[in-house]
Amino acid sequence: MKYKPKWPHLLFGLLLLSTVALVACAQEPETVEVTRLVTVEAPAVVEQVVVTRLVEVPATSEDPGGVAELPVSMTGDLVVPYMAQWSASPHADSSATAFNYWNNADPAEIPIRCAKCHSTPGFLDFLGADGSTAGMVDAAAPLGSTVTCEACHNEVTAHLDSATFPSGVEVTGLGPEARCIQCHQGRASTVQVNESIANAGLGDGDEDAISEDLGFTNIHYYAAAATQYGTVTKGGYEYPGKAYDARFDHVEPYSTCVDCHNPHTLEVQFDECAVCHTNLRQASDLVNIRMAGSLVDYDGDGDMNEGVYYEIEGLREMLYQAMQAYAVEVTEKGIVYDSHSHPYFFIDSNGNGVADDDEVAGSNRFNAWTPRLAKAAYNFQVSLKDTGRYAHGGKYIIQLLYDSIEDLNTALTEPVDLSRARRIDHGHFAGSEQAFRNWDAQGGIVPATCSRCHTAVGLPFFAAEGVAISQPASSGLNCATCHNDVSTFTLYEFTEVTFPSGARLSNADQDIESNLCLVCHQGRESTVSVNRLIGGLADDQVSENLRFLNIHYFAAGATLFGTEAKGAYEYAGQTYVGRNVHIGAFDTCNECHDTHSLEVKISQCAECHEGAVSMETLSTIRISNLDHDGNGTTTEGIAVEIAAMKGMLYEAMQAYATQTIGTGIVYSSARHPYFFNDSNSNGVADPDEINAANRFNNWTPRLLRAAYNFQYVSKDPGAFAHNSNYILQILYDSLVDIGADTTGMMRPPTQ
Repeated sequence: MKYKPKWPHLLFGLLLLSTVALVACAQEPETVEVTRLVTVEAPAVVEQVVVTRLVEVPATSEDPGGVAELPVSMTGDLVVPYMAQWSASPHADSSATAFNYWNNADPAEIPIRCAKCHSTPGFLDFLGADGSTAGMVDAAAPLGSTVTCEACHNEVTAHLDSATFPSGVEVTGLGPEARCIQCHQGRASTVQVNESIANAGLGDGDEDAISEDLGFTNIHYYAAAATQYGTVTKGGYEYPGKAYDARFDHVEPYSTCVDCHNPHTLEVQFDECAVCHTNLRQASDLVNIRMAGSLVDYDGDGDMNEGVYYEIEGLREMLYQAMQAYAVEVTEKGIVYDSHSHPYFFIDSNGNGVADDDEVAGSNRFNAWTPRLAKAAYNFQVSLKDTGRYAHGGKYIIQLLYDSIEDLNTALTEPVDLSRARRIDHGHFAGSEQAFRNWDAQGGIVPATCSRCHTAVGLPFFAAEGVAISQPASSGLNCATCHNDVSTFTLYEFTEVTFPSGARLSNADQDIESNLCLVCHQGRESTVSVNRLIGGLADDQVSENLRFLNIHYFAAGATLFGTEAKGAYEYAGQTYVGRNVHIGAFDTCNECHDTHSLEVKISQCAECHEGAVSMETLSTIRISNLDHDGNGTTTEGIAVEIAAMKGMLYEAMQAYATQTIGTGIVYSSARHPYFFNDSNSNGVADPDEINAANRFNNWTPRLLRAAYNFQYVSKDPGAFAHNSNYILQILYDSLVDIGADTTGMMRPPTQ
């Protein structure tokens, strides 16, 4: 059925009101049905008419929302809800360039490519609310329109739930913010930049070739959704081989456009921000926000207290410097930028590096584009045209800027210094990295087996329900991952934690903060699961039922608790040390590591361990007088002893695989499933060998046990500090079991 806009219905209602008023002077009051949505109660004396309309009421914490009857007072003209708020908003500013840019055009109309977002008729055309084909604009729009009530409140937008971005990616399940995202998504992406380069005949990989057919690609204004969705929709130019943050998830319930902005005034709901960001006094202070997940110096200026807004500004200045140097050196034409004058980039005619008034003209547009410069300029513009970039997805913008500088640097004789700048956050907040991006190719859904530790919402769900379910992928963890109240920053409480072995363990005095770390930093396997897989197989029996079991990454908690957790493989007949007890003040996760950056509190280590003043020198720490690796010295750090024994175990595994099984084995720490067939028998994991089709699958129980412990030590880089004696014991026992020569080596005692 063809959609009929509501405003004609309301106008028809007003006409009927006139008729009702005349009749009311001569007869008793009565209720007249005006339309299916409007009823009018007519009093004997018509001074005020009460109209009851069915409206959509937004949900609040006290009211679930829905459709309700809303009485609206009328004195002559209909009083529209939120009219005053809307009238003062940018959407209603009839004097703005956004609605008047085409006044002197010929023909005098808003063209098809612009009508969708710069006029109400154009938006209704795009929606198909005027009876036209949905998803496209069929005709130019007339001048004189702003974004009125009807643009967002109609029968189509009431059910609108998705948006398709310039990259072609459709985002679904949006709810009310789907209306905002139709326009606030930009008009270009990685796709359009690559297309412009290809269309200029420069798709052959020559990044520094100049073409008069290549121009500047403009993201357009206020592309907030492109910033927020990051690599999901690829609104910025993403360089091949680089990983980027996905959708920025703020804490609930402030995660969508309409959560953070008043939908009618468009203003940020500052009072809501100040509940958690308690240092804010006024809206202008928003630029100073910097969360505990931003503990690196992105722009390298030495200031890690400034807001993320200023980190972005610093990186953009560095990018502009790189662009100007590149333009002069490679294209032999200077380039300058003016944010208010299309096409934004102009030739620096006098070489002073400034966009002078006489240079900012269409006839002086920059015209010596190369693919490398076009990509950087696009990202420069992306970082500038979303005024709320620092809040919508600041880390995505930081990555785009950093990568653009890095790419330009490859062509500069004097590169811009990035040595102090940082692209990636510390682990828990490194949303661009594999720990959070591994599932993007699978639809962005993290399975239940992984979601507890690899999504922002997985741990809270586990804390509440005691189980994990599939969750959407996220860009790192956020405040609400660990804090059950982000205004008081109290933590989810785990008085004890269940490990893969089934052991239920807790830090001393049920330390809530450190127990929370144990929920994820415990590994995923144990002695129990290895023995379960092996069953009754003989030690040297090859079986297709065996497969490599991976402890997983950073099982520091299992190492810390030693035999209490049985995270490593413990050999029958041997005894092992339990929880490593350090001195009182430095005995738990948060006492030794910064809670948010995760970095070791090295300055405190040095108070007792002389010379341990950096991450590198921590490996010199030694408290044992035994020669564990049998090399004749007892002065090297325990970390060095562990590394030596791990190397010996790898050699012993390779010898065993070749001599006993008849198949060579090689290891790659960065590629699942880690162990592969040594096809050419050179003992090295060559690139053509590291693939799933070449996975090692001739396991025996003896080799599996050794490989499990080898991986265990490899994946806990702090094992030497977490519980060195436990690690040395499992390495020694693995070497003995697989037949290595342990002459001169000493196993740490259990007591």
